[in-house]
Amino acid sequence: MTTKELIATEIGTLNEKDLNELYAFIKKFADSKKRAASPSLMSKLKRVKIDAPPDFARNLDLYVISQRT
Repeated sequence: MTTKELIATEIGTLNEKDLNELYAFIKKFADSKKRAASPSLMSKLKRVKIDAPPDFARNLDLYVISQRT
């Protein structure tokens, strides 16, 4: 049996009052997991702003050399 199946089996044995209490616990647990999740690498990279000329990537070597002199 999977964990979900085991949980579903146990939930089936609870009365309505206990189900309400369990729901509140699960909701609080799920909300804490959402807040704790850190942003993905891609979402962080989307926020990176580069202030450079339009041909910066194509002529990177020229810009790097000009910055050293």
